[in-house]
Amino acid sequence: MYLTKEDKEKLFKKHGKNAQDTGSAEGQIALFTQRINHLTEHLKNNRKDFNTERSLVKLVGKRRALLDYLTKKDIMRYRAIVKELGLRK
Repeated sequence: MYLTKEDKEKLFKKHGKNAQDTGSAEGQIALFTQRINHLTEHLKNNRKDFNTERSLVKLVGKRRALLDYLTKKDIMRYRAIVKELGLRK
């Protein structure tokens, strides 16, 4: 597995309220971003892996939906997470 339990805890601790807060929008967006970056690197070496490509597109859609939710809920939290992760609109 590319992401160990300790790495996930660090990720959620940095972007969520605490290490056990795995359900917050910021934590989920950070996790999806980590997975998207990993799959993007995989696809650079394996261009014909269409199953991974489909999974990547689905993950991007899920992250976009969470970002849209966060925009409607609290625009300041949205701006903070986009700035932290370096995402483009």
